[in-house]
Amino acid sequence: MPLKQTPLHNWHQEHNGRMVPFAGWEMPVQYSSIIAEHNAVREYCGLFDVSHMGELRVTGAEAGTLLETMCCNRVQDLKQGKIRYNAVLNESGGLRDDVTIFRRGDEEYFIIVNASNTEKVFEAISEYAKTNFPSANVVNESDHWHLIAIQGPEAESILSRCLNQDLSDVGYFAFKDISYNGAAITISRTGYTGEDGFEILSDAKTGVLLWDLLLQPHDDKVALPVGLGARDSLRLEARYPLYGHELSEELSPVESGIGWIVKEKEVPCFAMDKLLKQKSEGTSRTILGFTLDGPGIPREGYTLFSGDARVGAVVSGSHSPVLKKGIGTALVEGDLSDPSVEIRGKKVPITIVDGPFVKGTAGKKKSDR
Repeated sequence: MPLKQTPLHNWHQEHNGRMVPFAGWEMPVQYSSIIAEHNAVREYCGLFDVSHMGELRVTGAEAGTLLETMCCNRVQDLKQGKIRYNAVLNESGGLRDDVTIFRRGDEEYFIIVNASNTEKVFEAISEYAKTNFPSANVVNESDHWHLIAIQGPEAESILSRCLNQDLSDVGYFAFKDISYNGAAITISRTGYTGEDGFEILSDAKTGVLLWDLLLQPHDDKVALPVGLGARDSLRLEARYPLYGHELSEELSPVESGIGWIVKEKEVPCFAMDKLLKQKSEGTSRTILGFTLDGPGIPREGYTLFSGDARVGAVVSGSHSPVLKKGIGTALVEGDLSDPSVEIRGKKVPITIVDGPFVKGTAGKKKSDR
């Protein structure tokens, strides 16, 4: 099957984007260098083409109850105009996908899902609705939306200037519908880098126009286009999980390190008792973050040791441009004592880290997650 292409595909090719297959799409992994693009986002601003992401809309009198049942975080108490990080579960409490849910009306929810899981999540929700909540309507709108993200300390000033709109009233995990060039667009203060920023939903023509506008220089500074390489190193520094790495159908939210989104609810989600028990009593396996205490870069699949005992494996690893050392996450089972990672046949000591490796500017606006 041929790879899908976003409306910005020609732009990427014309501007030295190195294209690679990703989740069924042909996407840019970098333009200049991963470190330069990474640092641009941390220090100034970067722009991401994320039109490969999927978009679903769920409406109807039973829409909220349907999503409450299939998601581990609360849904129906979300206020209109707000967004919440959530996860769609399978019946045993594993993760079908991590998602963001927008509350658009009393009986209307808009969901952004990962590209690799769009069809899977759409089919799971729509099939469950047909059997259990027939008044809920589930539509896959992925082909109708263009999505770009502007991220970095100067993201608000750049986007506000380009749109001629005051965006200071858009709080963290909130959204605003506005008009640009005669087209309706949605601006949300969300992102995947740990820095302040916005994601912009629009039609394809408007999205391409905005992309060009946001990359225009201003005061001798210019935002950089950013590819998948820096997107991954940025999200790892922020300790944001990635499906297929920290998250999977075989792991629960608690085991994956996002147990904070598991809530006790009047409308129980799949495997709620099991998940609440894991949250209160702990689990035998869990995702841990670590930094290297020596040279090297931890790669996915590298073995984690506790002394001489193998206790797990790296699920995400990279060089941190900010910390200038190797960082990673690992799925570990058992206690850790004298922990290390094996790199090219040598054990490199590690330090376990709770929370983000690098704390950026995201979340300075009030959150309603």
